[in-house]
Amino acid sequence: MDNALLFLFAAIAVEGIIYYVKAGIDSQLPKSCMASITLGIFVAVNFGLDAFEHIGLQSFIPFVGYALTGILLSRGSNYVFDMVKKSSQ
Repeated sequence: MDNALLFLFAAIAVEGIIYYVKAGIDSQLPKSCMASITLGIFVAVNFGLDAFEHIGLQSFIPFVGYALTGILLSRGSNYVFDMVKKSSQ
């Protein structure tokens, strides 16, 4: 698997985690973000989506791949929502 893709997945997941933790510490995490995280992880677990395993990385801790994939999915939904919101203005 291409190392660039591997680093891209990891970077987006880490960025998402940092964003959510920082917003949570500042007590400014919108309910839409919490819903996005929850739904993203639910979809990943329900459908067995583990982006990291798919590119050849396997976690030693069960369900970490699913959780990180859920965070990737939740960040993607935020980006799409922002684009739709800006395009409708």
